[in-house]
Parts: sequence; C-alpha cells; structure tokens
Amino acid sequence: MSVPQVLEVAIGLIFIYYVLGSAVSMVTRWINEALETRGVALEKYLIKIVGDHKDDKYLKEFVSLPQLQALQPIRYKNWWSVITADTKPKKIEKIPVSVLVDTYFDVVGLTANPDLTLIQLAELVDKLPDSDAKSAFISWINQGVTNITDLRTRTTAYFTGLMEQAASKFRANARSFVIMLSIGVTLLFGTDSIQLARALWTNAELRALAVAKADMVVQQEGANASLDDLVKELGDLSIRIGWWQTERPAANATATDWVWFVVLKVLGLGITAAAVSQGSSFWYDLLKKITSPTSSSKSSSSGGESNSSSSSGVG
Repeated sequence: MSVPQVLEVAIGLIFIYYVLGSAVSMVTRWINEALETRGVALEKYLIKIVGDHKDDKYLKEFVSLPQLQALQPIRYKNWWSVITADTKPKKIEKIPVSVLVDTYFDVVGLTANPDLTLIQLAELVDKLPDSDAKSAFISWINQGVTNITDLRTRTTAYFTGLMEQAASKFRANARSFVIMLSIGVTLLFGTDSIQLARALWTNAELRALAVAKADMVVQQEGANASLDDLVKELGDLSIRIGWWQTERPAANATATDWVWFVVLKVLGLGITAAAVSQGSSFWYDLLKKITSPTSSSKSSSSGGESNSSSSSGVG
C-alpha cells in the first residue's frame, strides 16, 4: 500500500468531515442564539441563588438590576431582522462571579451594612426568599461564620461552582444537540465514509483536488468559513454525497451481498456521524497538523534548490 495515497485519502475524508462539521456548528450556533439556550441554562442556576417562584418573580427582579442588565447580549430580534437591523437585549448568558457576588450582597443588604451583629445578620438572611443560597448562608452562620469578609469568600466559592455547573449544563445540552444534528445530516445526505474512502482511493484526480482544497482551507479560510463557502467547496470537490449516488449491489446480487451492503452502509454512516459530531475545530486542527509538515517540506526543498542554484552560480 502506498503511504502517500493513504495520507491523501485521509486528508480527503478529514476535509469532508471539516466541511460537514462546520455546517453543523453553524446551524447549532443559530439555533442556540434563537432559543437562547445558554441564557436558559444560566437562569436555572440563578434560581438556586434568588429562589423559585411560580411567575419567576424573584429571578426577574434580580436580573433587572442595572449591573446585570448591562450584561445582556444585543442580537437580532428575529430572523428577518437581519434585513431591518432590529435588535433587542437577550437573556444574560454569562455573569462574572465578582459581579454576581456584589449583586447578591446588594440585594441581601450586606453591602450597606458591613458591621452586623449575629442576630441582625440572622434576621436579614431570614427575610430572603427560600433558595439554595439562603440555606447556604444559614448553614455558614450556624457554623459561626458571621464576618462579612468570610461570608463573601464562601459566597464567591459557592457561586463559582454554580456558574461552572451552568456552563457544563449548557455544553452538555449543546453536545447532545450536535450529535443529533450530525446524525440527521448524515442520514439526510447519506454521507457514507466507506464509500467516500473508496471513491478517493480509486480516483487520483479527486484525491489531489481534495488535498488542494484542504490546504487552501488551512492557509486562507482558517477555522471559520461561511456556509456558502462550505457548500461551494463540496460542490467543487464533485464527490459522491447523497442517497441517489449510493453504489447498490447488482441486480443479480445474492442475499449475502445485500446483507454485506447493508452492514457496510450502516458502518459507513455511523463513522461519518461520529466524525462530524467531533466539530469543525477538531478536524481543522488535524488538517493543519497534517498539511503543515507537507507545506514545510515543500518550502524546505524549494529553499534547498534555491541555495543549490545560488551556490552553483557563485562557483
């Protein structure tokens, strides 16, 4: 087996995974922004701090504070606002822990009353709506923590953990959506990795074009590209993607041939779905690592030839 040929096939497959992964990433980002999934995930953890209410009363009052309103991202109001440029503040997606602690201390009343007795502090905390944060404060006070500085230190550590949990929750939800969308894209277009590998292996011109496209992506486009560019790249590659281009067994094929065909098709689709779900950044970085040594060796050989020419000229 020719190692360069195997490498070219691998680059071709990685390039296709990168393109499909980029499309999935873009669609995922659009949906996350439209549904405000990051903000929704954060609000679920803010409720642990401010308390639950059937109308989200406490949460609305909390996020309406000026220092938090200033953190609201500004985005298009709806999908057709791209034309009208109509924007609106969306749900808060991220709150620095220091801002969150300061805001909560303002709401509780600890900022304006730094010198409180144990009884005054207990009465102040008792007036708060029921929440995990209130329970934490009561627990700390019962443990003898009444100094405001110590309470702030513990609150900072507690809120840091909650914000990390909120971020992890969002990443888990986004990851699940990427996997489902990757499976959907793979099934929709019938992108079979085994069939693609065969096409690349048997077509030297296709391999060369795929390698050239991959090199261009690394050198010019970077890790980000528009959806139109990605579709054009696949179109220029002229590779067999789609159920209508599936290589089916011949008319006189046996049952074993059809079983083997189905097994390979399921395996090929599964490989594609798993690969695409890794994300475009993963495949871009891998393309960069694979193509960079090639580019470097070409540069070195070109430099060597130039040096040889110069040396022979001087002689």
